Amino acid sequence: MNSSIVIGLAAAVLATLTVVARAENDKSIESIEQYREALRDGNPAELFEAQGEELWKKPAGPKNASLEQCDLGLGAGVVKGAFAQLPRYFKDTDRVQDTESRLLTCKEKLQGIDSSSLVKAPFGSPEKDELNALATYVSGESKNMPVKVSLARPRERAMFDLGKRIFYYQGGPHDFSCATCHGQQGARIRLQELPYLPSPKGAGGAWTSWPAYRVSSGQMWGMQWRLADCFRQQRFPEPVYGSDVTIALSMFMAATANGATVDTPGIKR
Repeated sequence: MNSSIVIGLAAAVLATLTVVARAENDKSIESIEQYREALRDGNPAELFEAQGEELWKKPAGPKNASLEQCDLGLGAGVVKGAFAQLPRYFKDTDRVQDTESRLLTCKEKLQGIDSSSLVKAPFGSPEKDELNALATYVSGESKNMPVKVSLARPRERAMFDLGKRIFYYQGGPHDFSCATCHGQQGARIRLQELPYLPSPKGAGGAWTSWPAYRVSSGQMWGMQWRLADCFRQQRFPEPVYGSDVTIALSMFMAATANGATVDTPGIKR
């Protein structure tokens, strides 16, 4: 057989297989989206949101005070829309903070609770579950609002730049980085899509869906827990809860997601 004919036939077969593979991929993605939509009915995260609101208003700690005067960036006690603009710089702490680290500050200042004990508490403990519930309540108060994270202040820009560097930093026993999974278009692990976080669309889909209820573990996860689990999968040491490393990565995602619609509390597999 003429070699040109063989090459032509091979190219045709390859093209056909590519079309079939893409069709199967689209079908799998469609099925996953249907599964996610089904999960939304009766999302258990709503229970955590209600618990968080109760904790927000309940007096606690040595000062027997509530968190109702907590300043999340829009003024003391203003919760509506605050999550959509976090992380942000806070003058009173002179640092950029995300939702969870700001809640630690408020619990310490308003309620007199030692934040270091909350930082050291393991994920899944009652202390961390309460923080996750509070973060869920705060995030729910920005539902359907656009993400609007500022990079106007020098500290905010510096935190974004740090987050970007950390995202691409490779290390650990497998020489992994965040970009190993989330730095390329169309990547998947088995049937799980991996959002391309350097893009507004990918970052928007990821950032705006946490905190979320994890069906597989029956737990409510905030972004701090999500990031800690990513570090675990990279075989990195667990980052300190509320540390600049975690806030920087959140800043990188959140600012890249500007304009996306907040859709929390979410639900995940």
